[in-house]
Amino acid sequence: MNLLPLWEVFVRTRRGLDHKHIGSLHAADGAQALQAARDTYTRRQEGVSIWVVEASKIHASQFEDNASFFEPAEDKVYRHPTFYDVPDELNL
Repeated sequence: MNLLPLWEVFVRTRRGLDHKHIGSLHAADGAQALQAARDTYTRRQEGVSIWVVEASKIHASQFEDNASFFEPAEDKVYRHPTFYDVPDELNL
């Protein structure tokens, strides 16, 4: 049984502007988690920035609540550009 906290690791690549989740690891604290994340997930210089977040600090929606959690957004059609006319000169 591992007594060390679980950390989620996010890396920003050279090409990207956002951090992407790439894995998890166990570490005693944030500094150790950063070091382990660098050693584990960026051995080939894939990243330019690493975030580590203690998994217990993450609050997330549950898949079982998908319908009730996201359904209210369906009646807000104005948030989706499906009914706007796009001028022909934009060549989209």
